[in-house]
Amino acid sequence: MREESFKRGLTAEALLSPSLSVLALTLVAGEAGLSRPLSGWRIQRPGLAIAGFLPYIKPGRVQILGQSELDYIDTMSAVERRQRMAAIAGLPVTGFVVTKGLAPPAELLRECRRNGVPLFVSKSTTSVVIQRITGMIEEALAPKQTVHGVLVDVHGMGVLLTGESGIGKSECALDLIQRGHRLVADDAVQISRFPSGSLIGKASNLIRYHMELRGIGIINIKHLFGVSAVRTAMSVDLVISLERWKVGEQYDRLGIAPESYEILGERRPLLRLPVASGRNLSILIEIAARNELLKSQGYDAAREFSERVDAEIARNARPAKARAKH
Repeated sequence: MREESFKRGLTAEALLSPSLSVLALTLVAGEAGLSRPLSGWRIQRPGLAIAGFLPYIKPGRVQILGQSELDYIDTMSAVERRQRMAAIAGLPVTGFVVTKGLAPPAELLRECRRNGVPLFVSKSTTSVVIQRITGMIEEALAPKQTVHGVLVDVHGMGVLLTGESGIGKSECALDLIQRGHRLVADDAVQISRFPSGSLIGKASNLIRYHMELRGIGIINIKHLFGVSAVRTAMSVDLVISLERWKVGEQYDRLGIAPESYEILGERRPLLRLPVASGRNLSILIEIAARNELLKSQGYDAAREFSERVDAEIARNARPAKARAKH
């Protein structure tokens, strides 16, 4: 897909994007309508519209025609088919995709050519076409933000390392990679927010799999450590801010006052990790990720410890009160 189509908004041309190459979409009619806007998060199967309920069709959406829709069209009379196809193709839809390599109805082909509505055919099954196109649309329309940091997959949890330049984020990530974890993005993390509320981070194509190490330069993690040391995308589940240790600064020692970090309106747990000589940051980050996984499963060690301390204080206070009465 040409980059300029993104600048003026998502259009039907997005269906020819390399990200959908697995669908092998073939444009069979309506090439003049590739600039039609694609504005809906969802796609549609126009079964009700084919049956005559046209208000069901939403503007700016891709319409999927599978075996069931085409079988229903075959039951119509020639007059009905002409009328319904003309009515549907006259609506402000983005375009049509016929799945399973089926032949589009001749009436739909004719109306798409007449109205300049893109009509594609794919040999893939309907479920695969829906999944792939929906994923592409969500990715393209998702709000995005670039964060200065390093994103690493630690025990299946996406850990975003932030902090001032030179604090050691990349070196820490490199140590984690040597311990068997995986790099997602170094220096600039592109984060997208999806309708489900999930935050997915990745690197740009230019810097993917690469890392900058002061004194050494640019290295390729994939080539140095193998494909198992990298991944192209990962959810952002935990943010760890690396901060220089300051004498006299009060740091959280119990972990019962959680903080959060906001990205694109979504909040993620935030830990502030002081950096000082002798601290093994990679191990601390591993433990932080494991601890956050336990929290997600309902176990909070800090809260349990706090409750035990409160219970012990309460038990010790009861005999004191009893002695005071006597």
